[in-house]
Amino acid sequence: MRLFRRITGTASDEREDLFAEIGRLTDANREQGDPETERRLLRLRHRAGLRMLAGNGARPEHPSPDFERLPEAEVLPELSPGQVTPGLLRAGILRDGCVLVRGLVDRDRAVRFAEEIDRSFHERERLQAGDEPAEGYYEEFEPEPPHVVPPDQRTWIQSGGGVLAVDSPRLAAEMLDMFESAGVTRLVEGYLGERPVLSLEKTTLRKAEPQVSGAWHQDGRFMGDVRALNLWLSLSRCGDESPGLDIVPKRIEDIVTTNTDEATIDIQISQSKAEEAAGDTPIVRPIFEPGDALFFDDLFLHKTGSDPSMPKPRYAIESWFFGASAFPEAYGPVAV
Repeated sequence: MRLFRRITGTASDEREDLFAEIGRLTDANREQGDPETERRLLRLRHRAGLRMLAGNGARPEHPSPDFERLPEAEVLPELSPGQVTPGLLRAGILRDGCVLVRGLVDRDRAVRFAEEIDRSFHERERLQAGDEPAEGYYEEFEPEPPHVVPPDQRTWIQSGGGVLAVDSPRLAAEMLDMFESAGVTRLVEGYLGERPVLSLEKTTLRKAEPQVSGAWHQDGRFMGDVRALNLWLSLSRCGDESPGLDIVPKRIEDIVTTNTDEATIDIQISQSKAEEAAGDTPIVRPIFEPGDALFFDDLFLHKTGSDPSMPKPRYAIESWFFGASAFPEAYGPVAV
């Protein structure tokens, strides 16, 4: 099966050829999943992402915020997939800091994906124990030079209850197909004003145990000047029986002070600073069901909301989408 070919013409022609090949292989894999095809898809998406960054242009405008259609709510409005638009996303982020969409992904498909995350964790354990893992569930992705995924990045992700999506070709293919089926790709492109790019380092499959504590943070603290939208997708009920998200549901325009006496790590924000930033807005912990989603940008103030007394782990996908016009400099791209 063909993976790459010698391409002539402009950089734009090359990108279009890569995306055509991605589309063809995605269709073939949807009909019959194949580990080698899924590996090739990841490699092609990475190469297409590199071409997108090399050819990025002026930063486009966000859509006009549709405040008129944004429902009022005591704390945070809940939208359905049929309601949400790029303009409504923009309005919600500018007013409430985030947008909650109930049932963005089919519940049964979300639950099945959580089971696959469990499998990827198991296969990683087998590999680390010196055994041969099942094909496609855990295979550490090696990006093209000069990009690298530092070993301590994977160690940090694992200690926090995660697997990098690119380290599971099988799950990466399923995740992107799930996003496409739910209309996520089109929605995010409308919000960013350009075709979205994921990053190797910030697309994570999560299994958060109740014992894993969270820390208040804004991802913009360590991303730099980016054009970003995060989709946090719940794959299990969380917020009560398993760890959820504690959030400040308001727009915060600046980076909150970090590295204080109460929060000594440079990216962490203390509880008192979070409460100060929240002001009169109550900090909340929404209850999520499988398939529910929260959209937010790099200024949103949040943390994992956990309690050791919770009886179950929480499964979720954390996927940061970026515009190629303002992609984080130190990260590796994966075209969507």
